[in-house]
Amino acid sequence: MTYLLALDQGTSSCRSIVFDPNGTLVAMAQKELPQIYPQPGWVEHDALEIWRLQLVTAREVLSTAGITAAQLRAVGITNQRETTLIWNRRTGQPIHHAIVWQDRRAEPTCAELRASGLADSIRAKTGLLVDAYFSGTKLKWILDNVPDARAQAANGELAFGTMDSWLIWQLTEGRVHATDVSNASRTMLFNVHHNQWDAELMAALEIPASLMPVVQPSASLFGEVAPALLGHRVPIGGVAGDQQSALFGQACFTAGMAKNTYGTGCFMLMHTGSAFQISGNGLITTSAAQTTALPEFALEGSVFVGGAVVQWLRDGLNAIQSSTQVQALAESVPDSGGVMVVPAFTGLGAPYWKPDARGSITGLTRGSTLAHIARAALESIAYQSAALLLAMGRDAARAGSAPVSELRVDGGACVNDLLMQFQADLLGIPVVRPAVIETTALGAAYLAGLTTGVYRNTAELSGLWRAERRFIPTMARARAQDMMARWEHAVTQTVL
Repeated sequence: MTYLLALDQGTSSCRSIVFDPNGTLVAMAQKELPQIYPQPGWVEHDALEIWRLQLVTAREVLSTAGITAAQLRAVGITNQRETTLIWNRRTGQPIHHAIVWQDRRAEPTCAELRASGLADSIRAKTGLLVDAYFSGTKLKWILDNVPDARAQAANGELAFGTMDSWLIWQLTEGRVHATDVSNASRTMLFNVHHNQWDAELMAALEIPASLMPVVQPSASLFGEVAPALLGHRVPIGGVAGDQQSALFGQACFTAGMAKNTYGTGCFMLMHTGSAFQISGNGLITTSAAQTTALPEFALEGSVFVGGAVVQWLRDGLNAIQSSTQVQALAESVPDSGGVMVVPAFTGLGAPYWKPDARGSITGLTRGSTLAHIARAALESIAYQSAALLLAMGRDAARAGSAPVSELRVDGGACVNDLLMQFQADLLGIPVVRPAVIETTALGAAYLAGLTTGVYRNTAELSGLWRAERRFIPTMARARAQDMMARWEHAVTQTVL
């Protein structure tokens, strides 16, 4: 039996999953990743701890699966995107904590870019809006604020990478400094039309070219895992940012197919094929995971706080003891009682792009209870996702394309039946949960399997996709539209 190992380096945990060639999950190991909050709006990770936990889970999952690394055909990597790190090429030591995608410290640099008139050029080349979410301004912040960083960078002593590059570097013992097109496309420094770093954008942010990793197709050979790490030399055959990897794992290979991942944040992507389409509705254009050198694209909307709102209920309000209890608490009331929770803890992402927004609870009455707030918090995940799909629908109509006919879902929160039914009701289209919800890791495994001959093509992968449950909308469209209007009104109240 040939197995595939996916390393899933996420925002809140490091996981390793073994799949068989049919895409069946054989075993999984997971460790929670500590979060570092130096000050409000700042979020960091210890990159050395990320590497330690990722290696621990990789070794653990092989043991749990009862296999050795010699039975692995390949390793695939998927990762939290935009999280930014610089390390010393000689010592392998980071010069600063990794700055996480949620971090807002680079907003002043973004304001300068907008004021200098570069926003349109950046969008035309990268598909991205100017925002502190993306890696480029975080990279500039590290260079500007760590002593001697710019001098070391000028001497070629430093390496930049998102978490995929960091893991590749560690797995190959410093032999390979690389990334894939999907991760590169999230830096605000990458020309997605030509699949190469853009000299003009690099100059605008004062980024030396010597820092940058080599960019490869998502399904290609990224070196080999050093035998001392897992006990055998294994090719690294696939790399993709977590959301593009999930799109791939959901077998959304053709234009018009869409998925939504319910994780710490929520991320909705609609494949647009080879067409680079600029959104007129607050979405961004991004590179999809690519199996060849030819560019492929997707429209994307990012919700900064999705499943993290459940963590807030647990840790901030002490409303529940564990995240699994949220559905029972929410179902203890028939509805939210008019309460709306807008979890803009770090601003609002697409389609609003309001970095100055802050979380709010509206519609409270004397009869409001913790259960109503919990239900409203859970529903906020669906409201934010519905706003994304509505924006995609407007973009599709503008481009003369058919609207999305179903939404494939994955991620930890998609197991919540109450949330998925409410999502289908708001959208008015079926919400489809696959048999394997770990599609982010599955996408990385599929990419690695394509590179190493486990699979012939994407048509074969489409044949492996299976639905576990379809949630069919039952709510009247007029009622759903009224509820979305109430949500949009609540959003207007979050801006300071």
